[in-house]
Amino acid sequence: MDINTYMEDALGGLHDAGNYRVFAEIERQRKKFPTATFYAPDGTTRDVTVWCSNDYLGMGQNEIVTDAMKAAIDQCGAGAGGTRNISGTNHGHVLLEKELADLHCKESALIFTSGYVSNWAALGTLAAKIPGMIVYSDSLNHASMIEGIRHSRCEKRLFKHNDPEDLDRLMALDDPDAPKMVAFESVYSMDGDIGPIEAICDVADKYGAITYLDEVHAVGMYGPRGGGIAERDGLMDRLTVIEGTLGKAYGVMGGYITGSATLIDFVRSFSSGFIFTTALPPALAAGAVASIQHLKQSARERTLHKEAVAKVRAALDGYGIPHMDNPSHIVPVMVGNAAKCKWISDVLMEHHNIYVQPINYPTVPVGTERLRITPTPLHTDGDVGHLARSINALWSQCALARNVA
Repeated sequence: MDINTYMEDALGGLHDAGNYRVFAEIERQRKKFPTATFYAPDGTTRDVTVWCSNDYLGMGQNEIVTDAMKAAIDQCGAGAGGTRNISGTNHGHVLLEKELADLHCKESALIFTSGYVSNWAALGTLAAKIPGMIVYSDSLNHASMIEGIRHSRCEKRLFKHNDPEDLDRLMALDDPDAPKMVAFESVYSMDGDIGPIEAICDVADKYGAITYLDEVHAVGMYGPRGGGIAERDGLMDRLTVIEGTLGKAYGVMGGYITGSATLIDFVRSFSSGFIFTTALPPALAAGAVASIQHLKQSARERTLHKEAVAKVRAALDGYGIPHMDNPSHIVPVMVGNAAKCKWISDVLMEHHNIYVQPINYPTVPVGTERLRITPTPLHTDGDVGHLARSINALWSQCALARNVA
């Protein structure tokens, strides 16, 4: 086999299908979010409005966060200095884990370098190290959860998305004495739907299973203190493990799990993905602490964010632009064609100074290609109007179907 030719052909297939991923080179502008500088392929630069950031509340630009990070740099320097086991556990890491445990009303917490790593490491460790473990995984779980479960080589079952009855059916077929874990999400990032946490916990309890909830798209966003959907619905005590990220609503970087002191110590002691990884820089930990503490006591960002989402949905409805109805903050504008989805995204950037990334296969199934819009409290009414008018013009050029009032 000519390996280089094989790789070129595979990349060519992505181009032909309209699924080749092109990175938009941008530079976020301090105090001007959601404005960013776009570095075009021709070498020119211009300002664009970002409509697809996971910095949902703009906390990555909040002075409370950036000041805390700068102070940590001045006090501690740049890096952590090692793995958590060898010289890398800084005071800021300990403070952050205490804040996270408190956020989710758990005994303990453990931080990782990303949400992907926290899922991969925690699920992989729990499922591999507990003998005979069977994991029941929602069919639309994130790739990080899938990879963690796969890495463990445990017995696994896929239940239909957000379907407690199917979960019940599958669990009833297995050995009642086998250890079991149900892994699922609260907010699913592509469709924006929300898992039936209480009903899934009811099924898990029926079969003596532990529960693992991914709240990465919900922490900071929901609940009176930003603890996520489980906090909003008063269900945090029903979850064995609550996993989250520091890189979305909190605006920094990192992932974490929370749970009992014993469970957290177990993962800390047996997870290679934790043991052999350099710790987060102290500045990131300090920024995360500041962001979490602020959002625990401030609902203003969440209130403004909810209003912004409603304005975007209303503006799209005014033009009959189809967007997936869901109860979350994610607004998927449904295009349904990979080439057209990419074309709309490209033209929005080139001619309207709007950056929204096309979401194509394999992230979403073929035929459900979309523009995943994430409004923030910092998008103005003018931004919303410009976005809706621009999409409307391109929708007509693509002869795409509209909703009929």
